[in-house]
Amino acid sequence: MKAKVKPDLGFWKLWNLSFGFFGVQIAYALQGANISRIFATLGADPHELSYFWILPPLAGLIIQPIVGTLSDRTWNRFGRRLPYLLFGSILAVIVMALLPNAGSFHFAIGAALVFGAFALMFLDLSINISMQPFKMLVGDMVNEKQKGLAYSIQSFLCNAGSVVGFVFPFVLTWIGISNIAEGNKVPDSVTFSFYGGAAILIICVIYTFCKVKEMPPKEYAEYHGITEDKDDDKANFVTLLVKAPKVFWTVGLVQFFCWAAFMYMWTYNTGGVAEQAYGWDASQGTQAANYQEAANWNGVLFAVQAIGSVIWAAILPSFKNRRVAYSLSLVIGGIGFISTMFFHDPYMLFISYFLVGTAWAAMLAMPFTILTNSISGKHMGAYLGLFNGTITIPQIVAAALGGGVFSLLGGHSQLNMIILAGVLLIAGACCVFFIKETYAEKHDVTVDPATEEEIPF
Repeated sequence: MKAKVKPDLGFWKLWNLSFGFFGVQIAYALQGANISRIFATLGADPHELSYFWILPPLAGLIIQPIVGTLSDRTWNRFGRRLPYLLFGSILAVIVMALLPNAGSFHFAIGAALVFGAFALMFLDLSINISMQPFKMLVGDMVNEKQKGLAYSIQSFLCNAGSVVGFVFPFVLTWIGISNIAEGNKVPDSVTFSFYGGAAILIICVIYTFCKVKEMPPKEYAEYHGITEDKDDDKANFVTLLVKAPKVFWTVGLVQFFCWAAFMYMWTYNTGGVAEQAYGWDASQGTQAANYQEAANWNGVLFAVQAIGSVIWAAILPSFKNRRVAYSLSLVIGGIGFISTMFFHDPYMLFISYFLVGTAWAAMLAMPFTILTNSISGKHMGAYLGLFNGTITIPQIVAAALGGGVFSLLGGHSQLNMIILAGVLLIAGACCVFFIKETYAEKHDVTVDPATEEEIPF
């Protein structure tokens, strides 16, 4: 069965599809910029710091394919993907209120770390439940011609949300909220940032939930060329992986290096910045004012990365060869990470993280554009859930090996892990050239012959 061509959507309909992503990304940015700070404040040793990052992607690896498959088979008056979006957001709000208070419940250090680890797991799980439906909505409702624009809008909102989340503690400190705390408590600047992020998250998600109307099943089937095939309906995860297009695996290889790199950035960047630009060392402890100041600046640097990503995302469409653009983005990002070893002034680090933003821009848009073009709408959610494994597995591997790798690199300077992240991005750039794009759905209209078979892009 040939699929009908989905109609073009106006800009504001495309915007509404992804607006809730702005709030979700604030939560994700607060997590990425502050979790290592929180665990270090609770008493975690740098050699153990990466281990606390294993649970979140592990939860995502398990839950995402389940959510994707269930949403493929869901239809009620609220839609197919939207109910999961709302549920995940409500769960995220609850956990965001609890996580920064892990040191305030009068637990012993060990118990506080365990509580924080499980809170982090549920936060990442809920953020992923909230985040994944946005990618599915674009795959469901946007035609191939507009997918690039749709994911660009999503990337813009993602980075705008990141900027807000990253600078939240810095801004609250600037207006007078305390940035230090006694014992193993998290500073108020971080705690109130999580509260504010939770409020914005739920407001943005409710906006998308109210504004977006998903296709009913019959219409969805017509636009995705879906026929009644009972055997295909029963396809399990193993069967889907066996039948996955080659592009699923080649993009996944690139993803492995990219997400391992960013896992090390999220885990070690606060300590690396504190060492490189604020004269801090581990003997001073994490309650030292210069460590907490560096932790705020870490958020500012991540915001610079997000701004760089927005600017680069606007430039990417001008490249005629998408493979060159993807690879070049990762190389520039890798150079950005490696350049941190040369800058001791906090403001000079803006250069490094602006360059890192180029890699982030490519990672946000290109993999999902390539993948959703290559898979059938019948199993869109399941495949996107499985594809989340190319994001979570690298993080799990990087986190599990982080302590050992840190020791191999000297065991003293956390900045070495940031330099390693740069090397990993450059390795990912080399793997880009294994990718060839395919198109799964054929339409009843004339299409460019180049899209009718597997082609290099």
